Amino acid sequence: PQVTPQVTPQVQMLLVAMTEELSRAEIQRRLKLIDKRNFLKNYLLPALNLGLIEMTVPEKPKSSRQRYRLTTLGAEFKRNN
Repeated sequence: PQVTPQVTPQVQMLLVAMTEELSRAEIQRRLKLIDKRNFLKNYLLPALNLGLIEMTVPEKPKSSRQRYRLTTLGAEFKRNN
């Protein structure tokens, strides 16, 4: 499936930062973002909702061991942009 134009510049930046499985805090540090609420609203949740990234522990979204990784769709989008 093709990624729709709903991919914002913020989500694109997040995808570029994703080179391995990372925690929320690690992704935020890579993007040099301080505000957790802004990061969740504009970067992480949109990327999750579009299926570009996924949780490593989906049954426990608030787990301290939670990491995020690119999905096949996210990797394809990253490769093509």
